[in-house]
Amino acid sequence: MARPDPTPDPETLALMALAYIAGDSNLLERFLSLSGLDLEGLKARAQDPNLLGAILDFLLAHEPDLMAFATDSQVLPASIAAARRKLPGGAVID
Repeated sequence: MARPDPTPDPETLALMALAYIAGDSNLLERFLSLSGLDLEGLKARAQDPNLLGAILDFLLAHEPDLMAFATDSQVLPASIAAARRKLPGGAVID
């Protein structure tokens, strides 16, 4: 019998990533700077699937942050990349 995949759905994983980023002032400052959002804008769009994809992109773009989040959330980095592909803008076009 196969074990169920413990990876949360893409939206939940991205919200976990947002909480992780928000818990680190340096990461949060960098994300806000790169995204062009302010804290209020981030809060207002926290459920937006496009923003959720951008949050995962942010972590995937910097391996040390990706690995730290993966360790903290106990999710494989490959699962984070797979979740990103399921959110808007993440599909790979061949």
